[in-house]
Amino acid sequence: MNETRSRCFLVYALAPEGLSAREANELLNAYIGESGRGLIVSHDHFTGRPHGGFAVFEVQTEQEEARLADPGPLEGWQIISHALTFSLTAVGFVAQADFTLRNYGRTSLADLERAENPEKRFWWQRHRSD
Repeated sequence: MNETRSRCFLVYALAPEGLSAREANELLNAYIGESGRGLIVSHDHFTGRPHGGFAVFEVQTEQEEARLADPGPLEGWQIISHALTFSLTAVGFVAQADFTLRNYGRTSLADLERAENPEKRFWWQRHRSD
């Protein structure tokens, strides 16, 4: 049965020793780019060692959830996935980030953007669509 449900999952992936940071980044990008794991919502790569990263997927079906555990290009990696409590959809994941900033950080993304100084390494300042 292909029951439709919605929940975001955090996938935590650690590369085996011997991979360079570049190789690990490329393999994680390949993993999140493969179809069948649900909608990729967010990801980032770890600095330092161990290499690896995390990804958040919005999962709709049991098949998509099962595919999270399929290593694909991450064969040999340590992969752990966890369902998230409040992030039921991609929109819910972003809303949870906003809620956390406002209620625990006592700020907002808009306030942080206004206060942030331009810096070349801040790639997101070059990719704003508003």
